[in-house]
Amino acid sequence: MSKILVTGGRGAIARGLSSLLAAAGVPHRLASREPDKPGTVHCDLTDPATFAGALAGVRSVFLYAEAAAVDAFVKEAVTAGVEHVVLLSSSSVLAPDAADSPLAASHLAVEEALLASPLRTTLLRPGSFASNALGWAWSLKSGRPVHLPYPGSYCDPVHESDIAEAAFAVLTDPSLGGRAYHLTGPQSLTFATQLAILGDAVGRPIPFESVSPGQWKSEVDGYIPGPYAEALLDFWAATDGLPVEITDTVEQLTGHPARTFETWSADHADAFRS
Repeated sequence: MSKILVTGGRGAIARGLSSLLAAAGVPHRLASREPDKPGTVHCDLTDPATFAGALAGVRSVFLYAEAAAVDAFVKEAVTAGVEHVVLLSSSSVLAPDAADSPLAASHLAVEEALLASPLRTTLLRPGSFASNALGWAWSLKSGRPVHLPYPGSYCDPVHESDIAEAAFAVLTDPSLGGRAYHLTGPQSLTFATQLAILGDAVGRPIPFESVSPGQWKSEVDGYIPGPYAEALLDFWAATDGLPVEITDTVEQLTGHPARTFETWSADHADAFRS
């Protein structure tokens, strides 16, 4: 079977995908900007000089959506004989203003570059990563309430294992390639509800405090760039009190229902304990 290149090798999704490919005996190569385990090759998606070596002998690629050098990556992939690219994109590209949104623009640019190329392209568009909740761990460990500008804002948290399994399916079943897939978790949940579920998993209530958008933005200054923070606030405001669309795409691709946020919380409870 042709070799698969899995980029973003230090991320949970790439590592989960690599484990699935290994278990199935599918030849593959894990790549990272900063290789940290034996056998991982150097591939910095912002540095075209690293592309040729990583792509040698590769026929399929699992690609993270880094737009900085995507045209060079596409050119090198075509030269190397790559036939299929599975892109980890984002459902944010489905918004009418995606091209102008810091949340979506880079994903959209990579999608467009791939779709304009001769490469067969499969788009995985997850909604909210359940792992975004890890951003609350510091507050919990420090004993402070989580600050939420929109506690009633809804999202569709999807487990990283489900994204990895979806990627495995489209990489190994040719009949599934060449399409776009909107991946979500099984429930539309508010931030407040997610914190309650996390509290059950760690065995204690997790307090939160409503703060103004301005206060939240000032608190994350230095961690989240201003335009990105503004875009997040706009998105949360738009989904405040409004459940988001849920799909059954994970089940279609993997054969099982998407994992719940309860499952994710149990899997990651130790990250929230002191």
